[in-house]
Amino acid sequence: MNPTHIEHIGIAVKNLAEAIKYYEEVLGLKCYAIEEVADQKVKTAFFKVGQTKIELLEATSEESTIAKFIEKKGEGIHHMAFAVNGLEGVLEEVESKGVRLIDKAPRKGAEGLDIAFLHPKSTGGVLTELCEHKD
Repeated sequence: MNPTHIEHIGIAVKNLAEAIKYYEEVLGLKCYAIEEVADQKVKTAFFKVGQTKIELLEATSEESTIAKFIEKKGEGIHHMAFAVNGLEGVLEEVESKGVRLIDKAPRKGAEGLDIAFLHPKSTGGVLTELCEHKD
């Protein structure tokens, strides 16, 4: 695997509107996109800091992984996402190296990216997302 850059840092929040206000009014960033990803039961907001994005994640259902994360750990950093090329091959490569996959195949994520998650028990405790932009 050869990540090209940190695609984004995912942050779980209870209230997207309040969190956006903080990032815009205190940090001076601009929210450039809000999107609901229905199959993941999440609403997202994106900010850019240089080449890296910050993705705020608000649960749209009590059954979502974000709701469960906040219930267990509270608001905060949820995952680190790396941009890669050839996501399917990268998944095969990391699995062959003993990394436990949450997603055995890419699926659609926010901003039209193909995504797949690696289990934090195999990645030093950090939920890791791999992202590929398909043009």
